[in-house]
Amino acid sequence: MSFPTSHELDARARRLLRTLIAQYLVDGEPVGSRTLSRSSGLDVSPATIRNIMSDLEDAGLVASPHTSAGRVPTPRGLRLFVDSLIELQPLPREEMARLRRELPPRPATTRDLLGNVSTLLSAMTRFAGVVTVPRQADFPLRHIDFVPLPEARVLVILVYADNQVQNRIVQLDRPLQGRELEQAANYINTHFIGLRIDDIRAHLRSELREAGSELNRLLASAMELAAASFAPETEDDDVLVSGQTNLMACAELADLDRLRELFEAFQKKNELLQLMEVCARAPGVRLFIGEESGFSALDGCSVVTASYGAQGRVLGAVGVIGPTRMAYERVIPVVQATAGLLSDALNRAATAS
Repeated sequence: MSFPTSHELDARARRLLRTLIAQYLVDGEPVGSRTLSRSSGLDVSPATIRNIMSDLEDAGLVASPHTSAGRVPTPRGLRLFVDSLIELQPLPREEMARLRRELPPRPATTRDLLGNVSTLLSAMTRFAGVVTVPRQADFPLRHIDFVPLPEARVLVILVYADNQVQNRIVQLDRPLQGRELEQAANYINTHFIGLRIDDIRAHLRSELREAGSELNRLLASAMELAAASFAPETEDDDVLVSGQTNLMACAELADLDRLRELFEAFQKKNELLQLMEVCARAPGVRLFIGEESGFSALDGCSVVTASYGAQGRVLGAVGVIGPTRMAYERVIPVVQATAGLLSDALNRAATAS
């Protein structure tokens, strides 16, 4: 069955559908013909409105719950509303000021900043705020140090541009003296600082090929240590979720089995992370209504996301999860503005480093 677009609905049907959905999003109750007659501003009879509503129901855009005389929008109706009937406005100046005020200008680490973002999204929307955490290797390296350990092992201290510190212990074929470790650190800090780990590995491979058998002892030690230090390391992808308990107050999600499944999804994070990674790969705002997410735990929810990044690279996505009955005209600008401010903050941090 094919469903109409807004352009395939006549002006009266579009007006009535927009009015019905706007009213439903406010009070969550089925909307009757009399209410539509008063609220739409159309000079048509209740009978005409009922006929148009019947056509919209046949088109799969509205539904009649139980024996109610009123109608509610279906997920397809909400999708049509968001895509072509809603009138989005920029976030009001006072809310933009709140976002700027509550996002710390100089957080200790990127993860601290992302935690603040998820909490702020939750507080501003009264739903669950979600933010994906980028791989540490996505950030440029700021400094490296080596500390000798027994049995030819070395503690590698990596300091990234976002102020995150990562420690690795590497096993070498032979022990290196403190002087050799210092020289190796100086060599790497001179030649590779400001690059990401993947780029550093590529440069190392290139230099090894070009140097061939001409490697002197210093370069050989530095290369051996760097190769071990920057070897690919499995990083657990993560997503931060704040304000899950807000969803318990949403009447549409009050079913205990539905809530249990939703909270399990938040705890396990796998499906949520997959969805957010899909969103991060697409520019701009992404919106999933009900079953559109492809994950059963989110069938009764809407997910609004926007990607964020720094220095031309996408690093992840921020978003809000709430019931399908949400104030889209407010939530979408909040998510969009938050992603923009987060990107600005990360770009400032990268420039400062």
